[in-house]
Amino acid sequence: MLYYLFDYLDKQFDLIGAGVFKYISFRAGMAAFFSLLITITLGKSLINLLRKKQVGEEIRDLGLEGQIQKKGTPTMGGLIIIAAILVPTLLFARLDNIYVILLIVATIWLGFIGFLDDYIKVFKKDKEGLAGRFKIVGQVGLGLIVGLTLYFSDAVVVREVQPESLASISTLMLFQDEDENQERLLKYKDVKSTKTTIPFLKNNEFDYKNLLPFIPDAYTWITYVLVVIVVVTAVSNGANITDGIDGLAAGTSGIIALTLAIFAYLSGRVDFSSYLNIMYIPNLSELVIFSTALVGACLGFLWYNAYPAQVFMGDTGSLTIGGVIAVLALAVRKELLIPVICGIFLIENLSVIIQVAYFKYTKKKYGEGRRIFLMSPLHHHYQKKNLHEAKIVTRFWIVGILLAILSLATLKLR
Repeated sequence: MLYYLFDYLDKQFDLIGAGVFKYISFRAGMAAFFSLLITITLGKSLINLLRKKQVGEEIRDLGLEGQIQKKGTPTMGGLIIIAAILVPTLLFARLDNIYVILLIVATIWLGFIGFLDDYIKVFKKDKEGLAGRFKIVGQVGLGLIVGLTLYFSDAVVVREVQPESLASISTLMLFQDEDENQERLLKYKDVKSTKTTIPFLKNNEFDYKNLLPFIPDAYTWITYVLVVIVVVTAVSNGANITDGIDGLAAGTSGIIALTLAIFAYLSGRVDFSSYLNIMYIPNLSELVIFSTALVGACLGFLWYNAYPAQVFMGDTGSLTIGGVIAVLALAVRKELLIPVICGIFLIENLSVIIQVAYFKYTKKKYGEGRRIFLMSPLHHHYQKKNLHEAKIVTRFWIVGILLAILSLATLKLR
């Protein structure tokens, strides 16, 4: 909203300093600052309110050190994160941008589902919370909205260089051809495309219409939407599973969000995308404001969630964070890089899948279930090995940073 206000003041009254709101970098920095400020200043008040309402975490005794002491710690702290994301985004982002609208919808949508889950656990005293099938329906519903919007919206395009012979192109760019020492006129246009990026490959663009070549092009949207649903569901559940010890999910998510902010900034600028030879996506830079607000929210939440935690984010926070990370990756067209960017989420998810599958297999074969890990998810395995949870979290963060660096290196490692 402030963008439009200062844009009006700049045009009508030539107000000194108003033009600074045109710069993505300024608005992104302000979004991060305000997000951090909101989380830290309002966090304490919300924690006290949650304590007053007796919104405490119910802890199952899993035999983990320090676990029982956490009983009664306020949960549903994800409300702080959601507020710290939405308020700066509404203040500093352009609200007519399709990507921003989509991320706002995703935040509210999954925040509501997570809130319902936490509400049932806390106030209805049902440890299972919202039934799993309803969570899946909610995630699939968001996947449908995101997939259909990204596929059919005329505002979601990529810019491609076209042959000179095409006469239907309205925008021209002038480049220098050093080989022939003469200027060569290249033409480009914004086109609808289902292309995405494959990491580590030289010709690293892949079109979803080639995923199932036997399906007519007119039905490519079905394939694309299914992929989006899988990505949204997997990443939101991954973040949810990772939220098991103090500071792990918030810190890891902050690292991922910062990585995606860099990708959005580079892909949304014609100069950087041209230099790096990556896909240029018009209007994508606006997502940097949302991403930095998410980074600020995660860092600010750590103020109260770092060991020993004063508040837990609950499903209100973890489902929301995972979902918006998935949508960010899809918008930046880096969803195939998710196993690297969100490597911590993937490892945590896989540890549960492997443990359950192996237990069922050995029980069927030997009559007794056996385990690969001492406990899953993986962070509990290390707790069982008597590592302090603060050390586990710090090491997971370090791995997350290494994965983020590797992800950014894919811009040149092809």
